Amino acid sequence: MGSLDIPKDELTVLVTGFGPFKEQYPVNPAWEITALLPDYIPAERVKDAAARQAPANLPAVRILKRGPVRVNYGTVRGLVPTLWDNPEQKVDYVVHVGMAGPQQVYSVERRGHRDGYDKQDVDGQLLGDEQRHRREGDQWIWHGVPEELLTDLDLDKIYKRWVERSPDDLRLQISEDAGHYLCDFIYFSSLAHLYKQQRPRKVVFFHVPLHPDQESIDRGRELVLQLIRSIVEIGAEK
Repeated sequence: MGSLDIPKDELTVLVTGFGPFKEQYPVNPAWEITALLPDYIPAERVKDAAARQAPANLPAVRILKRGPVRVNYGTVRGLVPTLWDNPEQKVDYVVHVGMAGPQQVYSVERRGHRDGYDKQDVDGQLLGDEQRHRREGDQWIWHGVPEELLTDLDLDKIYKRWVERSPDDLRLQISEDAGHYLCDFIYFSSLAHLYKQQRPRKVVFFHVPLHPDQESIDRGRELVLQLIRSIVEIGAEK
């Protein structure tokens, strides 16, 4: 991704989506949803209640997309710093998107976990951080980082705004357990990177159902857009 001419008063949200997961899931809805996001948040069509709460004069909100992210521990660990530290790319918020189970539930994750990654990634590799920590000591990448980290975003307010903007027949929730797999890992990697740099942890993880049909992809795209809109609006109110 090259240099981007982004006005100073423009907000930028970077969205990542995971790619295929083994033979069972050759199409990952997380990336399909991410890839369909527009370059800017469009003019909104929301319920009157949500529209009345929207702060006036919000700057334009640019959406950057990265992916498909390989479901691989090493890939994720190498990727995350490049999302936050690219001097040519201003990023105000990051939304990581991944797939969960078949239930029609959409979850915004509050916390990420440092430990407990005991499942193989798409390439059959284990994370092996327990052994790495013992071997590297205080040079280990997450040495001194808490076992759990929470987003600094006001998730309760964001969730309320997001629900107001979303269809009434969907199950939308805040989750406290991102699953101790690659979804949790990319989320904690972002949280830990910002924690170590003493930067605000303006990042969330969004879980979508595993269904790759077009109706589900379109629904997921709209929910991500409304989630982003809610994040930047609540952020502007502080």
